Amino acid sequence: MNDLLHTVSGPLSASAVRGPVLAHEHLALDLTRGAGRSATLTPGHRAAIAEELATLREEFGLALVIELTCRGMGRDVHGLARIAERSGVAVVAATGWYYEPYHPRELSHTSAERLARTLVGEIERGAGGTGIRPGVIGEVGSHGDVPSGQEVKSLTAAAQAAVATGLSVATHAQFGRGGHAQLELLTAAGLPPHRISIGHQDLLDDPAVHRELAATGAYIAFDTVGKEAYQSDSVRLRLLLALLESGHADRVLLSCDISRHGYLVSEGGWGYGHLFRSFLPRLRAAGVDDDMIDGLTRRNPLRFLTGQEGARA
Repeated sequence: MNDLLHTVSGPLSASAVRGPVLAHEHLALDLTRGAGRSATLTPGHRAAIAEELATLREEFGLALVIELTCRGMGRDVHGLARIAERSGVAVVAATGWYYEPYHPRELSHTSAERLARTLVGEIERGAGGTGIRPGVIGEVGSHGDVPSGQEVKSLTAAAQAAVATGLSVATHAQFGRGGHAQLELLTAAGLPPHRISIGHQDLLDDPAVHRELAATGAYIAFDTVGKEAYQSDSVRLRLLLALLESGHADRVLLSCDISRHGYLVSEGGWGYGHLFRSFLPRLRAAGVDDDMIDGLTRRNPLRFLTGQEGARA
């Protein structure tokens, strides 16, 4: 199995990543089309973001960020490369299309097969002619329990491109809903479950759904840690412990999904480090040992990116 990750700074061996990974973050973003003016991370925030990541590298060994800003979300791969260089933290960029409110108009009259070819072109030659190759497809999404017709098309294209290139797919499941439908759609296009991460499951207070998804081999993303306005970290902790106790520690991915500049430490927010400074200590206090935490924060996201099924954590 290929051990190489495609980062914005070039190829990186997964075995060289010895510190934790943030599995779902945004370092450059523009969601003003639907979420308001605060839902941005602009070039003006770049220095503060790089400083945050550098601090986390020094304090916690942060080694890699999986950056899931895709087409139509304000993706800036050159900006990501600059952040990676200034912070010393590797960054994996993404491709794909977000959920329907952020789809460009042309998606409505373009086939899934043609969309997949567009993604394959980016993955093989670089995004927007930059030569910077995406290393993951995501966050491709849906809202509601069943994807819309247009979301079916973009998810199918993501799966087809993933099969063709060997990349994995990370989804956006609005408020944690629709994970089963996403998984069914992606696997029907030939993508194995272990190449799929179902997003925002920490926003869904339904342990049975988490167990069912994990049992298929898909990854379960608890990726909005710290977003107390959507779900309390106490509920997240309860849901995560239930999933770990059911034997699915190897299927979990963790992150904070920083998606507004107000979440940055420089603007008084909890920042990218909330996972390390607040949530993981609570997880340790609940009895989770350091080896399992290394699995949750390093081994799992690396297996997700490379497609190595490996031994259970």
